[in-house]
Amino acid sequence: MSSSPSHSPSQGPGHSSRGEDASVDPIPVDPISADPTGNAVELYGRISADPELTQSLFRQALQDPSGALDRIVGLGAELDLPVSREEVKAHIAALDDPASKQWLLKARGGL
Repeated sequence: MSSSPSHSPSQGPGHSSRGEDASVDPIPVDPISADPTGNAVELYGRISADPELTQSLFRQALQDPSGALDRIVGLGAELDLPVSREEVKAHIAALDDPASKQWLLKARGGL
């Protein structure tokens, strides 16, 4: 003979007979963290489309890697594409683009 969990009318289907609340919401997820490369992908595309900006960021990364990363994050904010330093680093590391890999290798010390 099988039995199913019993629910009292006041508990409703979200509660088990042990008093556990099965309908508790999970910890909220930050939408930016949920898609760590979403805005970073778009921002990378916009930066790549501007050869002068790309070269400027590369030069800056050679001299001041942390500053270059801050500048990229700032550009994201200006373009309404907010990104974190970690998201930028993760996106660049995931690219299969020799020029970007070179940038990352040169700037690795400050990133």
